[in-house]
Amino acid sequence: MSLPVQPRLINDPTGDPGLYLDFRFGRRAMLFDLGDTAPLSPRELLRVSHVFISHTHMDHIAGVDRLLRLRLHRPRPLLMLGPPGFVKQMQSRLTSFTWNLLDETAVDFRLTVQSFDSDRIAEVAEFRARERFARRKLPPPDMAPGRVLSEPAFEIRAATLDHGIPSLAFAFLERDRVNVWRNGLSELGLPVGPWINAAKQAIRDNLPDHTVIAVPGAGTVTLGALRTRAFRTGKGQHIAYVTDAADTGPNRTRIIGLARAADQLFIEAAFFEADRSVAAATCHLTARAAGEIAREAGAKRAIPFHFSARYGANTANLAAEFHAAFAAL
Repeated sequence: MSLPVQPRLINDPTGDPGLYLDFRFGRRAMLFDLGDTAPLSPRELLRVSHVFISHTHMDHIAGVDRLLRLRLHRPRPLLMLGPPGFVKQMQSRLTSFTWNLLDETAVDFRLTVQSFDSDRIAEVAEFRARERFARRKLPPPDMAPGRVLSEPAFEIRAATLDHGIPSLAFAFLERDRVNVWRNGLSELGLPVGPWINAAKQAIRDNLPDHTVIAVPGAGTVTLGALRTRAFRTGKGQHIAYVTDAADTGPNRTRIIGLARAADQLFIEAAFFEADRSVAAATCHLTARAAGEIAREAGAKRAIPFHFSARYGANTANLAAEFHAAFAAL
């Protein structure tokens, strides 16, 4: 079955970290981290609506200039979220360019930047092309702790990890998936239309069967009839992304909480266990530690990445160490 959101690493496991979430039927994409984006086409980058940055080491954010260059003269807005201080960092990046050719007639490209501190969005600013990217302060959204985005079909959560500096891990959690059976709609005499989105949300909200749904041009229908004859509900996807974190008890607890029972867990496995001292000094996970965490989280599938360049092409053994720990009983 083709999943509605398909994740893929931007680069091979030794390249810059980055995960591309492709909304197959939504003409939309999201990014977890933004290092080297050369493998992504301009068309793929133009689909991106949100970018979630773990931390601002160069290999996690070097691609931001290319993304902004592509988006500059297009009206579609872009939201970027990162760790504490991220708003100020992006403001500094924007002010490093000369914008004298922009004025009130420019394409109204808007960049919203958010800083996530501890367990919530603490700072928000907007930068508009028509204002030469002067900083506008905005109020932080009112969200539950750990949430950074909430939409009817899914939410994005974040957890702050210790990498010597704050480093964010992310999870995409799709709400219960509601699929429409066209034959069932026809049997009920109901047309396809925007009303279906409201009905789907009513099912996700677990409203009672007697709830009445208005169908323009066709009267009304109860939610129970839709559940029984036209809609099919399934569990949504859970995709987690974890990179650049020390192997500490608190980090393990936070990662496991974020990735518990994930359908897919993308997790860094930077060093061999034999090089644990190097991993500890640089606040990274070993392949064995990453595999253990993935197993303890109960991830259905785990994909290691962010292998240290010190091993060159010797990545098969690193992956093997990870999978041995992941599969251990």
